[in-house]
Amino acid sequence: MNTARRSIRSYVLRAGRITAAQKRALETLLPRHGIPFGGRPLDLDARFGRRAPRVLEIGFGNGDTLVELAAASPGTDFIGVEVHPPGVGHCLLAVEARGLANVRVIVHDAVEVLKTGLAPASLDEVLLYFPDPWPKKRHHKRRIVQPEFAALVASRLKPGGRLKLATDWEPYAAWMLEVLGASPDFANAAPAGSCVERPERGATRFERRGRRLGHRVFDLEFIRR
Repeated sequence: MNTARRSIRSYVLRAGRITAAQKRALETLLPRHGIPFGGRPLDLDARFGRRAPRVLEIGFGNGDTLVELAAASPGTDFIGVEVHPPGVGHCLLAVEARGLANVRVIVHDAVEVLKTGLAPASLDEVLLYFPDPWPKKRHHKRRIVQPEFAALVASRLKPGGRLKLATDWEPYAAWMLEVLGASPDFANAAPAGSCVERPERGATRFERRGRRLGHRVFDLEFIRR
């Protein structure tokens, strides 16, 4: 009998509706803009054909923020990790339409990508915008922001690198502040040790939905010591 402890996923794969265009993008554009997950550290210089600052976005949804950031910063390389096919297809279509050469997509669990797919100190920024808050107490163990996750992200960031987060669920913002504030690897970039002013980034679909519901958005930023 296999007694290996199964890791707790921070997401649930849902069979969302996928359009014909998104399906075609997965078939024709993913080989061009994607990176297959192989379980070993990637040679990012080879994948992008250059050496440049590197930003990882975890769970990019439909890719709107990822694409806008990449278009605004052509001198930076962006790696997006997402598991939901419709969102990946949407992102690939946008990357192709904008003619972006500085975006690569990985369709796999982000924690596994961080553990085995990225070398230590290989990233300048990690973005985690609007992860599932898992609001019920019995589900808090599924929240991606945990002490182990903080240590893992820190190990993949260069010294001085940034972890940027956002949520529209106030209890989750407090949770993030507690977990990351207790990490010996991070310092809060906010002068008061709380949230930062909203950075210059496009609003995600989840942010727009939250604002329509009257939710306040909390942005956090932590610096790798």
